[in-house]
Amino acid sequence: MKPLMKSIKTPHLTPEKFSPESTRAFAEGDTIFIEGDDSREMFVVIEGTVEVVKKSPRGEIKLAQIQRGEFLGEMSLLESLPRSATARALTPVRLLAIHPGGFLLKIRRDPTFAFEIMQSLSRRIRVTNETLMAAMNKGETSIDSLKQILQGAEFDHSNSSDKSA
Repeated sequence: MKPLMKSIKTPHLTPEKFSPESTRAFAEGDTIFIEGDDSREMFVVIEGTVEVVKKSPRGEIKLAQIQRGEFLGEMSLLESLPRSATARALTPVRLLAIHPGGFLLKIRRDPTFAFEIMQSLSRRIRVTNETLMAAMNKGETSIDSLKQILQGAEFDHSNSSDKSA
């Protein structure tokens, strides 16, 4: 699978701007969080690659591959709801953990940070909508085609007009 979220980099999310105890390390194969967990941290990948997967009746669906400078776990932080997917380290990983209080403090001190997060979230929704509509317009609404959309559309930020039909 091609690298996902390649254009979402968050320069304001550097470890130097947060306390050192907010950095966490995971070995290859370690689970970072599990679908249904009540944890609320958001993570920024400092080093390594993280895989995000979701349970389905037909097995596990790979939603994204998150790399350096990209974030995950924001949905639980923003909505105070259980995790909607599971995240695992594909390689040795170092993550910056941002707790809800630290997130609000960071937004107050650096409004550009909030704007970057909103841009990234908006881009994810736009790409998902465009990919889903394109599949529906082509009559590609089988389980397999919808599974493929879920496996990357939310996190793939290449120009949708550049995608091959």
